Amino acid sequence: MCGICGELRFDDSTPTLSKMMCSLAQRGPDDSGEFIQGPIGLGHRRLSIIDLSDRAHQPMVNDGIALVFNGTIYNYRELRHNLLAQGHTFYSKSDTEVILKSYVQWGEACLTHLYGMFAFALWDNRKQQLFLARDRLGIKPLYFTHSSNALRFASTLPALIAAGNLNTNIDPIALHHHLTLHAVVPAPRTLLKGVRKLAPGTSLTFSVKNKPCTPKAYWHLQDSCVEKTEKQWIEAIHAALQTAVERRLHVADVPVGILLSGGLDSSLLVALLAKHENIHTFSIGFEDAPEERGNEFEYSDQVVARYHTKHHRYIIPNAQVLTRLPEAIAAMSEPIVAQDAVAFYLLAEQVSKTVKVVQSGQGADEVFGGYFWYPLMQAAHGSDLSRFKKYYFDRSHDEFLDTIHPDYHGEDYTSQTIAELLAEKGTFLDKVLRMDVTTLIVDDPVKRVDNMTMAWGLEARVPFLDQNLVELAASMPSTLKLKKNGKYPLKAIARDLLPATVINRPKGYFPMPALKYVRGPFLELMSDVLNSNACRQRQLFQNDYIDKLLATPEQYKTPLQGSKLWHLALLEMWLQKHLD
Repeated sequence: MCGICGELRFDDSTPTLSKMMCSLAQRGPDDSGEFIQGPIGLGHRRLSIIDLSDRAHQPMVNDGIALVFNGTIYNYRELRHNLLAQGHTFYSKSDTEVILKSYVQWGEACLTHLYGMFAFALWDNRKQQLFLARDRLGIKPLYFTHSSNALRFASTLPALIAAGNLNTNIDPIALHHHLTLHAVVPAPRTLLKGVRKLAPGTSLTFSVKNKPCTPKAYWHLQDSCVEKTEKQWIEAIHAALQTAVERRLHVADVPVGILLSGGLDSSLLVALLAKHENIHTFSIGFEDAPEERGNEFEYSDQVVARYHTKHHRYIIPNAQVLTRLPEAIAAMSEPIVAQDAVAFYLLAEQVSKTVKVVQSGQGADEVFGGYFWYPLMQAAHGSDLSRFKKYYFDRSHDEFLDTIHPDYHGEDYTSQTIAELLAEKGTFLDKVLRMDVTTLIVDDPVKRVDNMTMAWGLEARVPFLDQNLVELAASMPSTLKLKKNGKYPLKAIARDLLPATVINRPKGYFPMPALKYVRGPFLELMSDVLNSNACRQRQLFQNDYIDKLLATPEQYKTPLQGSKLWHLALLEMWLQKHLD
């Protein structure tokens, strides 16, 4: 719900927000506001979800504290009741004011009381400090740039680019991550040297004296195994998931829909909310390719028929995908190579005409072990790193060196990062799932859904990444998650709720054949981009490697079946759109 930005000056200049505010306009079409006082400037673009009145206007200022906030606090009513008992008074009925009063009551420890998805910035005038924080699972983004003159922050990276005075040189370590982990660049890095992002579950505090500051982690996902029978585990997961979807339905003063792909995860969301009337569901499809269908309507239609939702189905022709591609890229805070990014962008455009909030199934595969590569990794031999990289890395370090200009060559940074993440305690699979949930998913499907939906002023809620559900699942034996090809607990819950064909179907992905089987106009587009003067002058890629991919693009796939040509073309298109 919204876009936030701000600037803390360390010199005598006055903060300026106009360029960042303009860049964030689409995230908050309902209202805007600015707070500028001395060295601090805070900006907010509002998408009205909770307390639609002017009393919930942001920046919210009270007793020397100013706040801008993006997200939703699902336990705000309970916290409000608690704070009232502590003697606090409230002007609005918003979750924004609950954050503000929680800070007054508990200081920076307020984060441990907040249950939801959030990124916020809070200026404490008495302490002359700016407090930045991000939710536990990184569902809401927060980027910043820090220099001797100022700190700037924003919900999107392009907003910081728009503000100017930024080092836009490419970070070689981030580039290695991007081309190895299918566009994932773990926090705090981004592709640009001058921009960093706050890691999930952490906070940062800056003072006007610009003293060095270190991120503080306020949450860490534990995986201590709890003893339960299989039946008890299924019942516990069912109850936690039911609570998660109910909260995400009821904590809103506007209607909430569901993105229904036809897969198990989104179908289960519909089933769990079936007792509620007038639930809107939304599905999208694309043109078929000879090798693959472009929609999953045969499954989503069965769910709609069973639960009689108010269903909206959209078919997008390839010609529209091609012409709208630049818009989707413009909405990306960082380059997103997943083929369904454009699908989400085009679906969000249609959905936003009907509702302001939707629930989506992201996170289920990572939390409950649903991807095909988990069993392959589990059965493989060798070190934790070798088992993981064989089935996950898009390219080896040697191929990275063949891909990228020597100016960006260096060590095998991605292997080093993944090895560190896998060095924590636990079984191999527990460590992989924890890394997925806390690191990899944040900068792939979670970021993708936030960017593509908020580009249309649409808030996406992800109940499978509910804090309590994630913590519960982390304490479950990984063998139970992987039973019967993965996501066993969800399949068990769904047996009495969904058609067997939906439960037993092979794992599907949001189909976008045109960006998977690269040919025709899409191949022409990628060829034009990678042979453009801008690309050649940038000297990021090695020309002979580009030529090899263009000659036989469908021969060069990643282990996860992504197009290596599309990966390079998308990165170049993003750079041209945002930097050139």
